[in-house]
Amino acid sequence: MYEKFKTRAEAVGAEVHRFRNKSDAKEFILSFLGNEGVADKESASALWSDSGFLKGEDKESLSKKVPGLKFDVSRQLAAESIAGISEMSYALADTGSLVSDQTSIDERLVSTLPPIHIAIVSTSSILEDKTAVFKKLRPENSSYIAFITGPSRTADIERVLTIGVHGPKRLVIVFVDEMEG
Repeated sequence: MYEKFKTRAEAVGAEVHRFRNKSDAKEFILSFLGNEGVADKESASALWSDSGFLKGEDKESLSKKVPGLKFDVSRQLAAESIAGISEMSYALADTGSLVSDQTSIDERLVSTLPPIHIAIVSTSSILEDKTAVFKKLRPENSSYIAFITGPSRTADIERVLTIGVHGPKRLVIVFVDEMEG
């Protein structure tokens, strides 16, 4: 199902990467942030919302590897950041969409305000469609379920397409085969 998801997600402008383990994915993310100019200066930071992916990680060490990488999310920092990183609950193969319970405001801020959203998802969490996801994620148990399909896009009445007006201009999806360790 990964290939089907990748094809659908790339068709709507997402960038899709797959890594064997958490360590490889982490190195990719840190390198990506450095290449995008994340730095310890105003309007050049990146925000990483707390998630299972960060369990056991030394956040101070990660911040030393990429100065400007921060873990204390605020609305102002999210609005001024280059990138936001969050973990998604599921990926839908039929549409190339990501799904997450974003009841936590931190996850919403990092996935909507910075121009780049890096979404981490376990490869084993790819489902076929919405029917499959609603068997796992019940709307009545969550106050905010987000479906994300590609970078933000909008068009005016003349059908002029604009990317990134109401959200990130880039969506970078990082699949991880083995999330433990």
